[in-house]
Amino acid sequence: MENAFSRNSGGFRGPSRIPPKPVKIGEEYEVDIKETSQRGEGIARIEGLVVFVPTAKVGDHVRIRITRISRKFVEAEVV
Repeated sequence: MENAFSRNSGGFRGPSRIPPKPVKIGEEYEVDIKETSQRGEGIARIEGLVVFVPTAKVGDHVRIRITRISRKFVEAEVV
């Protein structure tokens, strides 16, 4: 008989509900900054995923490198 925690269910936490992200740390992209966050960071989107870019401003077209991936957003730096 199989133990409830031996199945590929994520152990005690249950199954993962976080979909895979369309980006990876270290990858580079060209994006358009469309918005500004409350903290003043530029905001772009890659396949709908929010990307915060600290030094970018609305209207900028920049090449970025992904530096951090979170549950709901990613952070990047201008290359």
